[in-house]
Amino acid sequence: MAEDKSADIAIKVDNVSKTFKLPHEKHGSLKSAIINFRRQRTYEIQKALDDISFEIKKGEFFGIVGRNGSGKSTLLKLMAGIYTPDKGEVKISGKLVPFIELGVGFNPELTGRENVFLNGALLGFNRKEMSAMYDEIVDFAELEKFMDQKLKNYSSGMQVRLAFSIAIRAQGDILLLDEVLAVGDSAFQRKCYRFFEDLKGSNTTVVLVSHSMGTVQRFCTSAILIDSGEIVKKGNSQEAADAYREINLSTYDKGAPKIKDKNNTVKVKIIEKTKDKIIFQMEHRETKKEDYYFGFSLVKDGVTFAELSSFDKPNAIKDNTLKYELSTADLNAGIYEISATLFTTEGREAVAYTRVKPQFIIKGLDETRGGAIRLNKTWVD
Repeated sequence: MAEDKSADIAIKVDNVSKTFKLPHEKHGSLKSAIINFRRQRTYEIQKALDDISFEIKKGEFFGIVGRNGSGKSTLLKLMAGIYTPDKGEVKISGKLVPFIELGVGFNPELTGRENVFLNGALLGFNRKEMSAMYDEIVDFAELEKFMDQKLKNYSSGMQVRLAFSIAIRAQGDILLLDEVLAVGDSAFQRKCYRFFEDLKGSNTTVVLVSHSMGTVQRFCTSAILIDSGEIVKKGNSQEAADAYREINLSTYDKGAPKIKDKNNTVKVKIIEKTKDKIIFQMEHRETKKEDYYFGFSLVKDGVTFAELSSFDKPNAIKDNTLKYELSTADLNAGIYEISATLFTTEGREAVAYTRVKPQFIIKGLDETRGGAIRLNKTWVD
Protein backbone atom coordinates (compact mmCIF):
# COMPACT_ATOMS: atom_id res chain seq x y z
CA MET A 1 0.00 0.00 0.00
CA ALA A 2 1.34 3.44 -0.96
CA GLU A 3 2.12 5.81 1.92
CA ASP A 4 -0.35 8.68 2.31
CA LYS A 5 1.91 11.76 2.45
CA SER A 6 -1.09 14.07 2.83
CA ALA A 7 -1.48 12.84 6.43
CA ASP A 8 1.67 14.78 7.34
CA ILE A 9 0.42 18.08 5.88
CA ALA A 10 -1.16 20.65 8.23
CA ILE A 11 -1.90 23.34 5.62
CA LYS A 12 -2.06 23.01 1.85
CA VAL A 13 -2.44 26.13 -0.29
CA ASP A 14 -3.30 24.99 -3.81
CA ASN A 15 -3.25 27.48 -6.76
CA VAL A 16 -4.85 30.23 -4.67
CA SER A 17 -5.68 33.65 -6.10
CA LYS A 18 -7.45 36.57 -4.43
CA THR A 19 -8.49 39.93 -5.85
CA PHE A 20 -10.20 43.00 -4.40
CA LYS A 21 -12.26 45.72 -6.07
CA LEU A 22 -11.15 49.25 -5.27
CA PRO A 23 -13.87 51.80 -6.19
CA HIS A 24 -12.70 54.94 -7.98
CA GLU A 25 -15.49 57.12 -6.58
CA LYS A 26 -15.24 58.39 -3.02
CA HIS A 27 -18.26 59.88 -1.28
CA GLY A 28 -17.63 62.49 1.37
CA SER A 29 -21.23 62.67 2.55
CA LEU A 30 -24.53 60.80 2.51
CA LYS A 31 -25.93 63.38 0.08
CA SER A 32 -23.23 62.76 -2.53
CA ALA A 33 -23.71 59.00 -2.17
CA ILE A 34 -27.46 59.35 -2.86
CA ILE A 35 -26.93 61.70 -5.83
CA ASN A 36 -24.43 59.33 -7.45
CA PHE A 37 -26.36 56.18 -6.54
CA ARG A 38 -27.63 55.50 -10.07
CA ARG A 39 -24.37 56.28 -11.80
CA GLN A 40 -22.30 53.39 -13.02
CA ARG A 41 -19.49 52.79 -10.57
CA THR A 42 -16.00 51.96 -11.79
CA TYR A 43 -13.45 49.81 -10.02
CA GLU A 44 -9.80 49.06 -10.06
CA ILE A 45 -8.89 45.40 -9.60
CA GLN A 46 -6.16 44.73 -7.07
CA LYS A 47 -4.63 41.27 -7.33
CA ALA A 48 -3.54 40.50 -3.77
CA LEU A 49 -2.46 36.89 -4.47
CA ASP A 50 -1.75 35.33 -7.85
CA ASP A 51 -1.87 31.53 -8.18
CA ILE A 52 0.29 30.55 -5.21
CA SER A 53 0.87 27.03 -3.92
CA PHE A 54 2.80 25.56 -0.99
CA GLU A 55 2.49 23.06 1.84
CA ILE A 56 3.23 23.27 5.56
CA LYS A 57 4.03 20.06 7.39
CA LYS A 58 2.58 19.19 10.79
CA GLY A 59 4.78 20.42 13.62
CA GLU A 60 6.65 22.84 11.34
CA PHE A 61 7.54 26.44 12.30
CA PHE A 62 6.87 28.19 8.99
CA GLY A 63 7.66 31.81 8.09
CA ILE A 64 5.94 34.16 5.64
CA VAL A 65 7.90 37.31 4.80
CA GLY A 66 7.44 40.22 2.40
CA ARG A 67 7.15 43.97 2.21
CA ASN A 68 4.00 45.86 3.17
CA GLY A 69 1.28 45.27 0.60
CA SER A 70 2.86 42.08 -0.72
CA GLY A 71 -0.13 39.88 0.22
CA LYS A 72 1.05 38.30 3.49
CA SER A 73 -1.92 39.32 5.64
CA THR A 74 -4.37 38.38 2.88
CA LEU A 75 -2.82 34.92 2.77
CA LEU A 76 -3.07 34.57 6.54
CA LYS A 77 -6.76 35.58 6.48
CA LEU A 78 -7.41 32.99 3.78
CA MET A 79 -5.85 30.34 6.02
CA ALA A 80 -7.98 31.55 8.94
CA GLY A 81 -11.16 31.38 6.85
CA ILE A 82 -11.80 35.13 7.11
CA TYR A 83 -11.49 35.45 3.32
CA THR A 84 -12.43 32.93 0.63
CA PRO A 85 -10.18 32.53 -2.42
CA ASP A 86 -11.37 33.53 -5.90
CA LYS A 87 -9.53 30.53 -7.27
CA GLY A 88 -7.94 27.46 -5.73
CA GLU A 89 -8.39 26.18 -2.19
CA VAL A 90 -6.82 26.15 1.26
CA LYS A 91 -6.94 22.83 3.14
CA ILE A 92 -6.50 22.82 6.92
CA SER A 93 -5.86 19.64 8.90
CA GLY A 94 -6.43 20.25 12.61
CA LYS A 95 -7.82 22.94 14.92
CA LEU A 96 -6.56 26.37 13.90
CA VAL A 97 -6.15 29.35 16.26
CA PRO A 98 -5.52 32.73 14.54
CA PHE A 99 -3.48 35.43 16.32
CA ILE A 100 -4.20 37.92 13.57
CA GLU A 101 -6.00 40.83 15.22
CA LEU A 102 -5.30 40.54 18.92
CA GLY A 103 -7.81 42.19 21.18
CA VAL A 104 -10.80 41.85 18.84
CA GLY A 105 -13.80 41.79 21.16
CA PHE A 106 -12.18 43.91 23.86
CA ASN A 107 -14.48 46.54 25.36
CA PRO A 108 -12.63 49.77 26.25
CA GLU A 109 -15.27 50.69 28.86
CA LEU A 110 -14.69 47.48 30.82
CA THR A 111 -11.76 46.81 33.15
CA GLY A 112 -8.83 44.59 32.24
CA ARG A 113 -10.22 41.91 34.56
CA GLU A 114 -13.64 41.99 32.87
CA ASN A 115 -12.05 41.86 29.42
CA VAL A 116 -10.10 38.74 30.36
CA PHE A 117 -13.34 36.85 30.97
CA LEU A 118 -15.04 38.44 27.94
CA ASN A 119 -12.21 37.52 25.57
CA GLY A 120 -11.94 34.07 27.10
CA ALA A 121 -15.62 33.46 26.39
CA LEU A 122 -15.03 34.37 22.74
CA LEU A 123 -12.28 31.74 22.65
CA GLY A 124 -14.71 29.12 23.99
CA PHE A 125 -13.70 29.01 27.67
CA ASN A 126 -16.31 29.05 30.44
CA ARG A 127 -15.98 31.23 33.55
CA LYS A 128 -14.62 28.40 35.72
CA GLU A 129 -11.86 27.68 33.20
CA MET A 130 -10.94 31.37 32.92
CA SER A 131 -10.86 31.73 36.71
CA ALA A 132 -8.35 28.89 36.87
CA MET A 133 -6.16 30.57 34.23
CA TYR A 134 -6.60 34.16 35.40
CA ASP A 135 -3.48 34.45 37.57
CA GLU A 136 -1.26 32.96 34.84
CA ILE A 137 -2.70 35.37 32.26
CA VAL A 138 -2.09 38.43 34.44
CA ASP A 139 1.38 37.25 35.42
CA PHE A 140 2.42 36.70 31.79
CA ALA A 141 1.08 40.12 30.75
CA GLU A 142 2.71 41.78 33.81
CA LEU A 143 -0.39 43.91 34.41
CA GLU A 144 -1.39 42.97 37.95
CA LYS A 145 -1.57 46.62 39.11
CA PHE A 146 -3.79 47.64 36.20
CA MET A 147 -6.43 44.91 36.00
CA ASP A 148 -9.11 47.01 37.71
CA GLN A 149 -8.56 49.98 35.39
CA LYS A 150 -10.69 50.48 32.30
CA LEU A 151 -9.09 49.22 29.12
CA LYS A 152 -9.36 52.64 27.45
CA ASN A 153 -6.67 53.85 29.88
CA TYR A 154 -4.23 51.14 28.73
CA SER A 155 -1.47 51.90 26.25
CA SER A 156 -1.53 49.98 22.95
CA GLY A 157 1.37 47.86 24.18
CA MET A 158 -0.45 46.94 27.39
CA GLN A 159 -3.52 45.89 25.40
CA VAL A 160 -1.43 43.67 23.12
CA ARG A 161 0.28 42.05 26.09
CA LEU A 162 -3.08 41.25 27.69
CA ALA A 163 -4.62 40.00 24.44
CA PHE A 164 -1.62 37.80 23.64
CA SER A 165 -1.56 36.37 27.15
CA ILE A 166 -5.21 35.38 26.81
CA ALA A 167 -4.89 34.05 23.26
CA ILE A 168 -2.04 31.63 24.00
CA ARG A 169 -4.35 29.75 26.40
CA ALA A 170 -6.38 28.57 23.43
CA GLN A 171 -5.34 25.02 22.57
CA GLY A 172 -4.89 24.41 18.86
CA ASP A 173 -2.96 22.24 16.42
CA ILE A 174 -2.10 25.24 14.21
CA LEU A 175 -1.26 28.80 15.31
CA LEU A 176 -1.27 31.77 12.92
CA LEU A 177 0.86 34.66 14.22
CA ASP A 178 0.76 38.00 12.40
CA GLU A 179 3.36 40.47 13.74
CA VAL A 180 2.24 39.85 17.32
CA LEU A 181 5.49 41.29 18.69
CA ALA A 182 5.39 44.59 16.78
CA VAL A 183 3.92 46.61 19.66
CA GLY A 184 5.33 44.89 22.74
CA ASP A 185 8.40 46.21 24.55
CA SER A 186 11.71 44.31 24.65
CA ALA A 187 10.98 42.58 27.96
CA PHE A 188 7.65 41.28 26.67
CA GLN A 189 9.26 40.20 23.40
CA ARG A 190 11.77 38.09 25.31
CA LYS A 191 8.89 36.41 27.13
CA CYS A 192 7.19 35.71 23.81
CA TYR A 193 10.44 34.27 22.45
CA ARG A 194 10.48 31.79 25.34
CA PHE A 195 6.90 30.87 24.41
CA PHE A 196 8.06 30.32 20.80
CA GLU A 197 10.88 28.09 22.03
CA ASP A 198 8.34 25.98 23.90
CA LEU A 199 6.25 25.73 20.74
CA LYS A 200 9.22 24.42 18.80
CA GLY A 201 9.48 21.57 21.27
CA SER A 202 5.82 20.64 20.85
CA ASN A 203 3.97 19.15 17.90
CA THR A 204 2.18 22.44 17.17
CA THR A 205 2.28 23.86 13.64
CA VAL A 206 3.15 27.56 13.70
CA VAL A 207 2.83 30.06 10.83
CA LEU A 208 4.66 33.31 11.56
CA VAL A 209 4.37 36.54 9.55
CA SER A 210 7.08 39.01 10.47
CA HIS A 211 9.29 41.84 9.19
CA SER A 212 11.99 40.78 11.66
CA MET A 213 14.38 38.55 9.75
CA GLY A 214 16.21 37.77 12.99
CA THR A 215 13.02 36.28 14.46
CA VAL A 216 12.26 34.34 11.28
CA GLN A 217 15.79 32.92 11.10
CA ARG A 218 15.78 32.06 14.80
CA PHE A 219 12.53 30.12 14.92
CA CYS A 220 11.40 29.11 11.43
CA THR A 221 12.64 25.94 9.76
CA SER A 222 11.38 27.02 6.34
CA ALA A 223 9.79 30.10 4.82
CA ILE A 224 8.41 31.76 1.71
CA LEU A 225 8.92 35.29 0.42
CA ILE A 226 5.90 36.96 -1.18
CA ASP A 227 6.21 39.98 -3.45
CA SER A 228 3.35 41.54 -5.45
CA GLY A 229 1.11 38.59 -4.63
CA GLU A 230 3.51 35.92 -5.88
CA ILE A 231 5.93 33.55 -4.17
CA VAL A 232 9.38 34.65 -5.31
CA LYS A 233 11.41 32.50 -2.91
CA LYS A 234 10.72 29.21 -1.17
CA GLY A 235 13.25 27.42 1.00
CA ASN A 236 14.85 27.52 4.43
CA SER A 237 14.43 30.62 6.58
CA GLN A 238 17.94 31.94 5.80
CA GLU A 239 17.36 31.84 2.04
CA ALA A 240 14.01 33.63 2.38
CA ALA A 241 15.59 36.25 4.68
CA ASP A 242 18.42 36.93 2.22
CA ALA A 243 15.95 37.34 -0.64
CA TYR A 244 13.83 39.69 1.50
CA ARG A 245 16.88 41.84 2.24
CA GLU A 246 17.74 42.02 -1.47
CA ILE A 247 14.25 43.28 -2.32
CA ASN A 248 14.43 45.92 0.40
CA LEU A 249 17.90 46.99 -0.70
CA SER A 250 16.79 47.51 -4.31
CA THR A 251 13.81 49.54 -3.08
CA TYR A 252 16.12 51.65 -0.90
CA ASP A 253 18.41 52.43 -3.85
CA LYS A 254 15.50 53.50 -6.07
CA GLY A 255 13.99 55.72 -3.40
CA ALA A 256 17.17 57.47 -2.26
CA PRO A 257 16.44 61.17 -1.72
CA LYS A 258 18.22 63.85 -3.73
CA ILE A 259 20.75 65.97 -1.88
CA LYS A 260 20.20 69.71 -2.05
CA ASP A 261 23.22 70.94 -0.09
CA LYS A 262 25.99 69.15 -1.98
CA ASN A 263 28.77 71.28 -0.53
CA ASN A 264 28.15 70.25 3.05
CA THR A 265 27.57 66.54 2.65
CA VAL A 266 29.89 63.56 2.73
CA LYS A 267 29.28 61.27 -0.20
CA VAL A 268 29.80 57.55 0.37
CA LYS A 269 29.68 54.96 -2.37
CA ILE A 270 30.67 51.33 -2.66
CA ILE A 271 33.21 51.00 -5.48
CA GLU A 272 34.02 47.29 -5.21
CA LYS A 273 32.35 44.27 -3.64
CA THR A 274 33.52 40.68 -3.61
CA LYS A 275 32.69 37.65 -1.49
CA ASP A 276 35.31 38.58 1.11
CA LYS A 277 35.56 42.38 1.05
CA ILE A 278 33.88 45.70 0.31
CA ILE A 279 35.78 48.83 -0.71
CA PHE A 280 33.93 52.09 -0.21
CA GLN A 281 34.89 55.67 -0.84
CA MET A 282 34.15 58.80 1.21
CA GLU A 283 34.32 62.15 -0.58
CA HIS A 284 33.73 65.79 0.36
CA ARG A 285 33.94 69.05 -1.57
CA GLU A 286 36.15 71.14 0.68
CA THR A 287 34.65 74.53 1.59
CA LYS A 288 37.30 75.73 4.07
CA LYS A 289 41.09 75.75 3.89
CA GLU A 290 41.73 73.73 7.01
CA ASP A 291 42.75 70.23 7.98
CA TYR A 292 40.04 67.66 8.38
CA TYR A 293 39.53 63.90 8.65
CA PHE A 294 36.80 61.35 7.95
CA GLY A 295 35.01 59.06 10.36
CA PHE A 296 32.57 56.30 9.48
CA SER A 297 30.16 53.98 11.28
CA LEU A 298 28.80 50.55 10.41
CA VAL A 299 25.11 50.27 11.24
CA LYS A 300 22.82 47.26 11.40
CA ASP A 301 19.11 47.43 12.25
CA GLY A 302 19.54 51.07 13.28
CA VAL A 303 22.33 50.25 15.77
CA THR A 304 25.93 51.38 15.32
CA PHE A 305 28.25 48.48 16.15
CA ALA A 306 31.64 49.68 14.81
CA GLU A 307 33.34 53.05 14.17
CA LEU A 308 36.69 54.19 12.78
CA SER A 309 38.27 57.54 11.85
CA SER A 310 41.29 58.66 9.83
CA PHE A 311 42.43 61.12 12.53
CA ASP A 312 45.81 59.39 12.89
CA LYS A 313 46.22 58.92 9.09
CA PRO A 314 46.08 62.45 7.62
CA ASN A 315 47.97 61.43 4.48
CA ALA A 316 45.33 58.82 3.61
CA ILE A 317 43.02 61.53 2.24
CA LYS A 318 43.83 62.34 -1.39
CA ASP A 319 41.89 64.90 -3.46
CA ASN A 320 39.28 65.14 -0.69
CA THR A 321 38.69 61.39 -1.04
CA LEU A 322 39.32 58.50 1.34
CA LYS A 323 38.96 54.80 0.53
CA TYR A 324 38.52 51.98 3.01
CA GLU A 325 38.60 48.20 2.56
CA LEU A 326 36.20 46.31 4.83
CA SER A 327 36.67 42.60 5.39
CA THR A 328 33.24 40.94 5.48
CA ALA A 329 34.50 37.67 6.96
CA ASP A 330 33.59 38.82 10.48
CA LEU A 331 30.03 39.95 9.65
CA ASN A 332 26.89 37.88 10.05
CA ALA A 333 23.99 37.88 7.61
CA GLY A 334 21.92 41.06 7.35
CA ILE A 335 21.56 44.51 5.79
CA TYR A 336 24.25 47.01 6.77
CA GLU A 337 24.59 50.77 6.32
CA ILE A 338 27.68 52.95 6.06
CA SER A 339 27.38 56.35 7.72
CA ALA A 340 30.24 58.88 7.38
CA THR A 341 31.08 62.26 8.94
CA LEU A 342 33.67 64.94 8.20
CA PHE A 343 35.52 66.44 11.20
CA THR A 344 37.93 69.35 11.58
CA THR A 345 41.31 68.30 12.96
CA GLU A 346 41.44 71.31 15.25
CA GLY A 347 38.61 71.05 17.75
CA ARG A 348 37.33 67.81 16.16
CA GLU A 349 34.10 69.50 15.10
CA ALA A 350 31.68 67.64 12.86
CA VAL A 351 31.04 69.78 9.77
CA ALA A 352 29.40 67.40 7.29
CA TYR A 353 27.74 64.01 7.27
CA THR A 354 26.04 61.51 4.98
CA ARG A 355 22.46 62.13 3.96
CA VAL A 356 22.13 59.00 1.82
CA LYS A 357 23.75 56.01 3.47
CA PRO A 358 24.76 53.19 1.09
CA GLN A 359 23.67 49.71 2.08
CA PHE A 360 25.06 46.25 1.44
CA ILE A 361 23.92 42.71 2.17
CA ILE A 362 25.81 39.90 3.85
CA LYS A 363 24.30 36.51 3.11
CA GLY A 364 24.75 33.43 5.23
CA LEU A 365 23.42 29.99 6.02
CA ASP A 366 24.91 29.48 9.49
CA GLU A 367 21.95 29.19 11.86
CA THR A 368 24.23 29.17 14.92
CA ARG A 369 25.19 32.84 14.53
CA GLY A 370 23.25 36.05 15.10
CA GLY A 371 23.81 39.75 15.62
CA ALA A 372 26.29 41.75 13.54
CA ILE A 373 29.76 40.43 14.41
CA ARG A 374 30.71 36.89 13.40
CA LEU A 375 32.04 35.37 16.61
CA ASN A 376 34.46 32.45 16.61
CA LYS A 377 33.11 29.13 17.85
CA THR A 378 35.66 28.86 20.65
CA TRP A 379 33.57 26.69 22.93
CA VAL A 380 35.27 25.38 26.06
CA ASP A 381 34.69 21.77 27.12
